[in-house]
Amino acid sequence: MEHKEALVYTIISIFLSLQFLFWRFRPRYTEVISALRLTRHLNTCRLTSATSYNFEFMSYMVNKAKSVNKALDEAVPLCEPVLKIREAMRYTLLSGGKRVRPMLCLAACELVGGQESTAMPAACAIEMLHASSLIQDDLPCMDDDNLRRGKPTNHKVFGEDIAILTADALIALAVKKTVSSTSFGVSPERVLRAVMEMAKAVGTEGLVAGQAADLAGEGMSFDDDVGLEHLEFIHIHKTAALLEAAAVMGGIMGGGSDEEIERLRSYARCIGLMFQVVDDVLDVTKSSEELGKTAGKDLIAGKLTYPRVMGVEKSKEYAERLNREAREHLQGFELDKVAPLLSLADYIVNRKN
Repeated sequence: MEHKEALVYTIISIFLSLQFLFWRFRPRYTEVISALRLTRHLNTCRLTSATSYNFEFMSYMVNKAKSVNKALDEAVPLCEPVLKIREAMRYTLLSGGKRVRPMLCLAACELVGGQESTAMPAACAIEMLHASSLIQDDLPCMDDDNLRRGKPTNHKVFGEDIAILTADALIALAVKKTVSSTSFGVSPERVLRAVMEMAKAVGTEGLVAGQAADLAGEGMSFDDDVGLEHLEFIHIHKTAALLEAAAVMGGIMGGGSDEEIERLRSYARCIGLMFQVVDDVLDVTKSSEELGKTAGKDLIAGKLTYPRVMGVEKSKEYAERLNREAREHLQGFELDKVAPLLSLADYIVNRKN
């Protein structure tokens, strides 16, 4: 009997000791479990919404836009003598816009360890090329548009002759601005590489090829497969090329490795196509007032668009797929540094104008 009582007391003592140890070390246990769960969450966050880790993207975007606008304003001053061409350059360059391309350039630079100031000349250059492409796109011999960002297009205000010269001047200024990056400690080799990337984006491997294919496709009838192939060619060159250049130039200026730069290129190509898919959907689902440009113009002109080839719902699904693919190219980067690019992809796929 005494042995049984002793055994019971021993079991009770062990139980109480274990209970004491559990409660004594439970806070540490909870911390470890929480850390493991957080690690799992962060690892899966790369393919989920960027808002899941509370990144304030809109604040980030507004701050970057302010920095870019200041730099652009300084790049084209209204100095004496006040030339009409300078007024025309400032009219389009400073007419608002979300500054997606320069923001992408700055974010890519910071992602690979660079500073905003290092990539600012390249970011401004990319926006100058973008402004040049908008002026050309709106000309009567191209898309013939009278409205851009809620304002009359450049040729409507300054005339076609000055508009064409303005587009030329912005391209030349973009090259000059990029070369000035050597003043911020960027090696001549990297600057040359960035200029080559920029030239590729605007020439027959980029914007020019895309615009030519776009004009050739007006009014033509394609079956679904051929139509989609032609459409992809247009927008890989016309839309994605400049976004691709923005990301790659940012990576170059920031001192990124070849592997990092190529992953940025693949990411940017995905969001570039996604940008156009969403743009085509908005063109047939939103009003001119909502878009700040003429709605339904592509449909009237008989242009090849994603809704025309795939339908609106399939186009939306394709945009979502491109968003997922874009995220996959960013896996492996530090989460806090890659957050702006993940958020940018979300922003593009969900934008309303």
